Amino acid sequence: MNRAIFFDIDGTILDREHGIKEITPRVKTAMKKLQAAGDKIFIATGRPAAFLYKELLEFGFDGFVTSNGALVLIDGEVIFKSELDIAGVKKICALAESEQIEYIIESYPNNYVPKNFAVAEKFLKKIGVDYSKFIRDFDIDKISISKIECVSDRKDAENLDVVYKKMLAMPGFTGWADPFHYMSMEIYSDKVSKATGILKVLENFNIPVENSYAFGDGHNDSEMIKTVGMGFVMETAKDELKKVGKYVVPGVHDDGVAFGIEKYILQE
Repeated sequence: MNRAIFFDIDGTILDREHGIKEITPRVKTAMKKLQAAGDKIFIATGRPAAFLYKELLEFGFDGFVTSNGALVLIDGEVIFKSELDIAGVKKICALAESEQIEYIIESYPNNYVPKNFAVAEKFLKKIGVDYSKFIRDFDIDKISISKIECVSDRKDAENLDVVYKKMLAMPGFTGWADPFHYMSMEIYSDKVSKATGILKVLENFNIPVENSYAFGDGHNDSEMIKTVGMGFVMETAKDELKKVGKYVVPGVHDDGVAFGIEKYILQE
């Protein structure tokens, strides 16, 4: 049976803030067993391709759904790419700057950050991204943009939330607030999600939806958990996400992904 299994990164296969900076041995073994059985394994993440750790790129995944579905890579080749309306992006960036909010412009293969953005630099270093590779001097009109990441160190969370809602109210945009890293907001096209990216992958490999599986723990995992044939939710996730998953599995520190693979997919 040819199956496809998708894995979120942060809070699902890694927990860098609490010491798990690499895929654990048991999870690695379970993933390799899937591939040995003829199945395909993929990362499905809100991160752009440039935010992927070297270990993930070299592990042997069959592809990557990145930027919440805005960019899909198979064997290093782009099979799908969504582009944001540049006029809308400019409005969001202008509003951000007027409210002391910094932003990261996510594209492929490059990413962009204005020169004087110190909070963005701290944010990227915190999540283990090589900041030196970002382009600092650029013309936004000449960039194909997949996603925007807004970050702030403002202390007035309630007022900041009002600003973020204004950004998301712009036609053609959607997003979600990341509760783990600063006070940040991911903004992307309302026509994409991890689910739409997954469907592109399934179409590419001619794998039926009922033969697809996904593991996740965050708000931006909801659509993919509901779309695949069988969705797994980490026990550390919020109750809203647990309600849409087929099974709740242990957290990262208890090798929950391996548990789900072994018991429900490989049925060992």
